[in-house]
Formats: sequence, structure tokens, C-alpha cells
Amino acid sequence: MTAPSAPDGGRAPSRRALLTAAVVTPAAGLAGVLAADSPDTDTPDDGKAPGDAPALGGSPAETAEALFRPVLPAEGLVTNEYAFGRPDADDARLSRDWVVTSGSLLARWTFGWTGVPDGEPPGPDSGLHTGSSVFRLVTRRRDFGETTVRCWVYLKPPGATDRTPARDWDGGHLWLRYHSAQELYALSFRRRDGTVVLKRKHPAPGRPADDEGLYTTLATADHALDYARWHQVSGTVSGPRDGRVRVALSLNGRKVLDAEDRDPGRLITAGGVGLRGDNTEMAFFGFTAGNHTGSRPWAEPPAEGTHR
Repeated sequence: MTAPSAPDGGRAPSRRALLTAAVVTPAAGLAGVLAADSPDTDTPDDGKAPGDAPALGGSPAETAEALFRPVLPAEGLVTNEYAFGRPDADDARLSRDWVVTSGSLLARWTFGWTGVPDGEPPGPDSGLHTGSSVFRLVTRRRDFGETTVRCWVYLKPPGATDRTPARDWDGGHLWLRYHSAQELYALSFRRRDGTVVLKRKHPAPGRPADDEGLYTTLATADHALDYARWHQVSGTVSGPRDGRVRVALSLNGRKVLDAEDRDPGRLITAGGVGLRGDNTEMAFFGFTAGNHTGSRPWAEPPAEGTHR
């Protein structure tokens, strides 16, 4: 693979050129070039709670002091569910920023990437299998109270495996105020059925703490993003105000959902943030979380490059 090169004889690349990037895959999937035009202007969870992630606290409406801006390597495995289940193993790949409770987080051209999704558990290096038909990624930091998460996301159309048959909710989702796999806000930005959805997930009353949680839908609408294009995804959580929490989802600069949760329970307090994927191959870059005050610009993708 050759290094990225700037077009136009080394001059600063144009915005359109910056929106073209290459992702190299070992076999299939996001092979070749992930090309995109300018952005448009117009859910069960069987992942495990990341018990090894430190809880950093935070008062109900506290904002994380430092903007979370993780840096990924140029390529290779970042971490995976094998490392989550065996954190003390010599061959476990651990990340200072991320925990993957299911699937694999890889890097290609400094993008985050699920790899080609399959239904088999990954080994230490995710070389044979990724397990990313069920992809669950969350930060180690848990001090995100009033916060906005922003990133660019690229999704391929969802498929299916023997482990994960096709479901309406297959696609990409953003997590806010993640307390555990049973307690979080889920913002579905691209589902198989073409809807966008805001949900609260909470523990089931009278059930074990590690049992599946229950979803409450806060808002939904029809809004199907194009596949195989980069899109800006932004999710915001604020409050509590009078015991209520507000959650909003914006896509390509347009707010598509905004809801008030009148029964947030423990989700009035700070938590983690992350991404979830179901039966879909997903890449992301420019992930930030925190207080995006002022007119902080969106991150730009790497300049266009070539690969062998």
C-alpha cells in the first residue's frame, strides 16, 4: 500500500478530494476506494458490559472537560472482543480509548473499521474472523454528561449470517450515556427499514443485572441515508432539566429527531459513548465527543490515496 498523496502537485487538497479515501481490506468488503460526493444538506443488544472500563463519575449535567478525540493507527487491529474477554492474555490487543464487547475494531487509513462482518468469534488478531455482524464499541471514559458526539460514517447495505438473521434494526447506531449494555441511549442513524430512531434502554424490572434490557422508543421518523457514501452523524444529550433529558440526532447538518425523555432513570448521570453495528460493514473517522462549543469545524478525512 502506498502512502496517501495530495492531488494537484502537492498543493492543499480540495474539500472534494478530501472526501475521497481508500480503505484496504484483506479479502472483500470496503475494497478499493470509498468515494463520496459532498455530504447531503437536506434495537436488541447482546453485547456484554465493559466491566474493565473505569467509571470516571460526573454529576448529572456535567460536561466532560476535555474533548475526546481518539487517534487510530494507520492500519491493523485496534482491539476486539477476544481482548475484552481475556484482558490479561499476552496476545490480547487492548486500547487506551476503546472497549469492544463484540466484534472487532480495526484501522485502515486511520479510519475506524468493523472489518468484513461475520458471525464467528474473532481470535487474538481477528485474522480469520471479525465477529462484527454484532459490533459493539464503547469508550473507556465514562464522564460524558452533557455532550455531543460527531463523526463521519460510511455504511454498506446490511447482510445476514447464520448467527444474525436479517432484522429491521440492522445498520448503524450511536450510543450516548452508556452505563452498561442494559442501560444507554441508542440513536439509530441508518436502519435496514429506512427509519431513524431514538431509544432509551433500561434494565428489565425483576431480571438479573446482566439480562437483556428493555427499549423505550422516544422518537422515530423515515430518513434513509444512502449507502456507500460518507455522512455526518451527530448526537447530543443534555440535561437533566426538571428531571428530564433531551436527546437529538442530526444527519449531514440537519436535525432529524429531537426528543425529551421524561423517565431517564439513572441516565441523568454521565456515561460512555460509542457505536454499534448490526449485520453491516462500517467505517468511521473524525470521532469526537464532548462540549463542541463555538464553531468547531468537522474533521476532514485523509487526502485521497492509492493502494495495491
